[in-house]
Amino acid sequence: MHRPRMAVYACTMVESDAEPVLYEREPPVARIVLNAPHRANAQSSEMVRLVDRYLDEAAHDYDIKVVIFKANGKGFCAGHVMAPGAYPEFADAQAATGKNWLGGHQLFLDPTLRFFEFPKPMIAQVHGYAIGGGTYWALLPDLTIASDDAYFQMPLVQALGFAGGETMVEPWAFMNWKRAAEYLYTAQTLTAAQALEFGLVNRVVPRAELDAVVDELAADIARAPLSTLMATKSLLVRAWEGMGMRQHLQLSADMMAVLEDTSDAVAHRQRLLANGRLPRDAAASRHHDAPGAERPH
Repeated sequence: MHRPRMAVYACTMVESDAEPVLYEREPPVARIVLNAPHRANAQSSEMVRLVDRYLDEAAHDYDIKVVIFKANGKGFCAGHVMAPGAYPEFADAQAATGKNWLGGHQLFLDPTLRFFEFPKPMIAQVHGYAIGGGTYWALLPDLTIASDDAYFQMPLVQALGFAGGETMVEPWAFMNWKRAAEYLYTAQTLTAAQALEFGLVNRVVPRAELDAVVDELAADIARAPLSTLMATKSLLVRAWEGMGMRQHLQLSADMMAVLEDTSDAVAHRQRLLANGRLPRDAAASRHHDAPGAERPH
């Protein structure tokens, strides 16, 4: 399926605060930086497209061996923007076919598969909150380095009546039935220390040391030849594909299209909107979250 592309994009770091994503090129490392702290780096359609564009830029740049994915502001990413008209893909698909199935694939499935199949090593540098769709950007890269103030939550089962995220990565990220089930069913908040224990992140470091640790790790990886790194990444991805991850992500996206119309899930979301609450707030009201799990702002 062809994904709509933005007409222009910057190939070097963009300084304007109006840009929701920045791209920094310092061979052999590139950085993709979420830059919408005023909305907790929540994902908009524009942000998703820009991230995809910059992944293209890094993938085709022979001088780039490693990509660091990070964020400005108080946290990494608070999920998706919840506002009318935030996702024109949905309106276009609904108008053309009477169903959001294609729009959901364009905004959720295709970009998630792109993250999973990106051909070069990628490091997620996570601080503060990583919630909902933000957990995908935090957990899908090959390596995740978290600061000690980081936390992770997928609130959609409890809050929105959706079966986890739009493309459920948790069975593969956790590789543990019991832990993945509790995390998804209860909207459990995981501290950085718990995420490390569960194998979701590689290291937890003090917030003040996060940049230095990630930069050192990227430099260490970049000592290897580009072709060797890409071959290694290809083998990692193919191993997960052989266990069915790609087909599972596609099935998850299809199930989302079903759950958009089931009456009990629709009523659940309507109650959330009527109360003017965010998904994390609704999930938190059902149980006590882990320490440090304040509402992002």
